[in-house]
Amino acid sequence: MSAIEVVDLGVRFRRNRRGRRSFKDLFGGKGRGKRPGEFWALRNVSFTVQPGESIGVVGRNGQGKSTLLKLVAGVLLPDEGRVDVHQGVAPLIELTGGFVGDLTVRENVRLTAGLHGMSRAEISRRFDGIIAFAELQDFLDTPYKHLSNGMKVRLAFSVVSQLEEPILLVDEVLAVGDKAFREKCYRRIDELLAEGRTLFFVSHNERDLRRFCERGLYLDKGALVLDGPIGDVLDRYNADSTPA
Repeated sequence: MSAIEVVDLGVRFRRNRRGRRSFKDLFGGKGRGKRPGEFWALRNVSFTVQPGESIGVVGRNGQGKSTLLKLVAGVLLPDEGRVDVHQGVAPLIELTGGFVGDLTVRENVRLTAGLHGMSRAEISRRFDGIIAFAELQDFLDTPYKHLSNGMKVRLAFSVVSQLEEPILLVDEVLAVGDKAFREKCYRRIDELLAEGRTLFFVSHNERDLRRFCERGLYLDKGALVLDGPIGDVLDRYNADSTPA
């Protein structure tokens, strides 16, 4: 069985502050055609990911990459088609989301890990490792809101990377943090891939894509332009991005 199956996927948004459509838009209108002020972020996208594959998603900003990742994560629902995810996901996306500013580092680790499905016993077993990876041993009782941005990212990556879900969803998180921590993240992802995890990786960093991914998906204007070996996909993307 495939890890991820995407069939004729489509999702649309509004070009205003409300973002997704209102209740009236969803249920008060006639038909499913395009309405004024809306655009398709993704349309007619289909592909399948097998367990253990490492997929890199490329494209210019605003072409649907992060939207696709959120659909796979279940954060968004499609307007057309379907996304079937047959294994659990560990979402390394929007890393600092879900933490509570007034709670301490210790409390946030327990809360966030629990929200991601870890049992109390698992959290207790992994707690010291999470804190050590994030290098926050001296800040256990510090309110989260008082951490630096770098500390917040380290904590979030550390929590999510401890999840045992088979599918890793990664969205540009390796672009943040200092060089030493990025190298630590690289090693951690290498370890997870060596365990046979499936990787679905959105990035603009060609070196990272070539390092971690075997296959690529190239999105442009919400459409899947090319699905193939990562080298071929990056060559096509780079060619299309070069000014005439």
